[in-house]
Amino acid sequence: MPTTSIRDVARLAGVSVGTVSNVLNKPDEVSADSIARVQKAISELGYVRNDAARRLRAGVSATVGFVVLDGQNPFFAEVVRGAEDEASKNGIAILVGNTDEDLRREATYLDLFEEQRVRGVLISPYGDINQRLQQLKERDIPAVLVDRINVDGRFSSVAVDSVAGGQIAAQHLIDTGRRRIAFVGGPFDIRQVRDRLAGARVAVDNSDYDVEIEVITTTALTVDEGVVAGRRIMERPRQARPDALFAANDLLALGLLQSLQLDGKLLVPSEISLIGFDDISFAAAAAVPLSSVRQPSRMIGQTALRVLMEESEDSSLIPRQTVFRPELVVRASTQP
Repeated sequence: MPTTSIRDVARLAGVSVGTVSNVLNKPDEVSADSIARVQKAISELGYVRNDAARRLRAGVSATVGFVVLDGQNPFFAEVVRGAEDEASKNGIAILVGNTDEDLRREATYLDLFEEQRVRGVLISPYGDINQRLQQLKERDIPAVLVDRINVDGRFSSVAVDSVAGGQIAAQHLIDTGRRRIAFVGGPFDIRQVRDRLAGARVAVDNSDYDVEIEVITTTALTVDEGVVAGRRIMERPRQARPDALFAANDLLALGLLQSLQLDGKLLVPSEISLIGFDDISFAAAAAVPLSSVRQPSRMIGQTALRVLMEESEDSSLIPRQTVFRPELVVRASTQP
C-alpha cells in the first residue's frame, strides 16, 4: 500500500502543500477553516507525518546514540534510563548499542550512528576513543563520555571518581579489621578498573596497619568471572587466602559470593569480607546483602544527556568534566 504524502492531504483538503505544512508546524498562521479542512483530510487518509525526514531536512536529528560497555550490567541499564528520562523532555529518542567490551563492536556502532547523523553520541568506551570522537566532532556530531573521566579535556565527560571509590572501599575493609585484601577485576584495558585498583592501593599505602593487597585478574566484569575467581581462591590453602575481597563491580562480587559461600562453604563475612562497586539493585537482595560503593547511575545518565544537548546547540562550548563523588553503602558482607 503506497504511503500517504503531504501532497495527498493538500489535494483532498483543497489547499496548497504550504498550507498543510503551516497547519502542522505553524498553526497560528493559518485560518481556522484551513486547519479544519486539513485535519479532516489527515484523518480520512490516515496520514502520519515523517518527523525524522523533516528534522533531517532542517539539519537536526531527533535521535542520540548511546554506546554502553556492558548492556547486561544493571548499572548501565540505570544510566540509560536516566538519559532516556532527560531525552523525553527534549523530544529525543535514544538508540542503544552494547559493545560487550569489544573494540570492533564499539567501532561498528560509532560508524552506524555517524551514518544515521544522530544528534550526538554518549559513550562508555572500552579503550582510547579520542581520535574517533574527534572525527565525529568534525562532522558536527558532539560526543560525551559516560562513566569515564576525559583526562585530557578534549571532550565533556560525566562520571564518578573511581579512584576515590576504590580508596573508600579498601579503607572500609581496613577499618573493619581486614589486613589481606585481594582486588578482583579486569581486564585492565578498562579505565575504571585501573582507577579503582589505584584508589585501593592509596588506602593500603596510607594505612597505619600492616596491610597487604594482591590482584586477582578476571577477563570480564561478569558474574561468571566472579564465580571462576572465587573457585581459584577456594583452591588455595586456608592460610594463603585473603581475608577480604574488593570486586571491581557488583556483578563480580555476586559471582564471588556464590562461589565462596554457596559452593565453597566459606562464610561471608566471618571468614572473608566482600565489597563491590556500583550498588546495583541486586546487591541489597543477595543471599548475604552486599556492601558496595554507590554510583548515582540515573543522575549520570541525565547529566550526560543534558550536556550533550547543550553542546549540540552550541559547538563553541568548552568541554567540561562532571565528576560525582561515590558513596559507601555498608551491608552484611563487610560486618567486622
